[in-house]
Amino acid sequence: MHNLTIDPDRLWRSIMETAAIGGTPKGGINRLALTDHDRQVRDWLKSACEDLGCTVTVDEVGNMFAVRPGRLDVPPIAVGSHLDTQPTGGKFDGILGVLAGLELLRTLDEAGYETNAPLMLVNWTNEEGSRFSPAMLGSGVHAGVFDRAYADSRTDRQGVTFGEALDEIGYRGPAKVGSTAFGAMFELHIEQGPILEAEEKAIGVVTGVQGMRWYEIALTGREAHTGSTPMSLRRDALVGAARIIGAVEAIARAHPPGVGTVGLVEVGPNSRNVIPGHVFLTVDFRHPDDAALDVMEKALFATVEEAGRASGLEHALRQVWNSPAVAFDPALVDAVRRAADGLGLSWREIVSGAGHDAAYVARIAPTTMVFVPCAGGLSHNEAEATSYEECRAGAQVLLAAVLDHDRRCYGTA
Repeated sequence: MHNLTIDPDRLWRSIMETAAIGGTPKGGINRLALTDHDRQVRDWLKSACEDLGCTVTVDEVGNMFAVRPGRLDVPPIAVGSHLDTQPTGGKFDGILGVLAGLELLRTLDEAGYETNAPLMLVNWTNEEGSRFSPAMLGSGVHAGVFDRAYADSRTDRQGVTFGEALDEIGYRGPAKVGSTAFGAMFELHIEQGPILEAEEKAIGVVTGVQGMRWYEIALTGREAHTGSTPMSLRRDALVGAARIIGAVEAIARAHPPGVGTVGLVEVGPNSRNVIPGHVFLTVDFRHPDDAALDVMEKALFATVEEAGRASGLEHALRQVWNSPAVAFDPALVDAVRRAADGLGLSWREIVSGAGHDAAYVARIAPTTMVFVPCAGGLSHNEAEATSYEECRAGAQVLLAAVLDHDRRCYGTA
């Protein structure tokens, strides 16, 4: 193993510098996909990569690829993640993977080290799915899960399309979607859960990602005066929604280790003395077993039918995203395990509970992930925290695993 060491101070400075782009008063980041803040951080990354002599290309949905040449003419080994955040996001979700990848390139450049394969740093577009649904849209288009027209047609809650927003920030590139090939990909990420911290493990050796399905439900009843409408004659859309919300909790608990969440609810007309006539809500189901998700989905459809019937509501339910469970490449998983062992870091195998771009990339190239702990397992929150030492350890494992894979696949550099 080569004794190349990342500069943790420089990595930490990069994290804090970019955190100011869209930074919130509570110390988090509000950097939704394809906003001006997203443009600013993309410009920052592009400049940093070009300073290292990398060639930066952008594809038709805004995915960014920065390539550092290698000794051989072979597909590059990719690292990276995403720079967009939730409306009340933290400093590390996705961001650590991109900036640790940048630190990897800087470390190699400083040492004058030439890898066998080229290396590629990737920033995927709209991973979060917060502004434009579904999540992992850029990597999904790259992997052929969605086409460009589908991506361009996605709208935010204000009616702005993905395509319009992409053009507005100037990041629709000339590279055809899917045309940028790579031989493997490693994605470093915070766990976004409590397991590593609870077990005092420094590194998560990620073996796969659980399956995920998203749904949107619209309920229509009848608006009426709260004081003069008898209970027996009401068609209260919010009551129907409450039945569904309770059922989502019960369905998830009945299928461990599955989880279920209603994360967005919009009520109309949202007036204190008007019976709600319209409700829009979302459901998020996750499970490592796709067959279990099938059962959970069937139960959800039955629940919506029953809630509509019981409250006299019109109802519409549609699945808006289906990401099957993923098993990562065993050889790359082994590279991460060897890297952690070689650095004397404690580790455990883990299946990701959250969705990541790596789940789609795994369909077209060998892929794996590296996890580091986050305080209290908290993520998608301005209080999200990962320590200096945890970032250092994760970036060092990333570097070691990439070099291990490069040597084993392409010979001694």
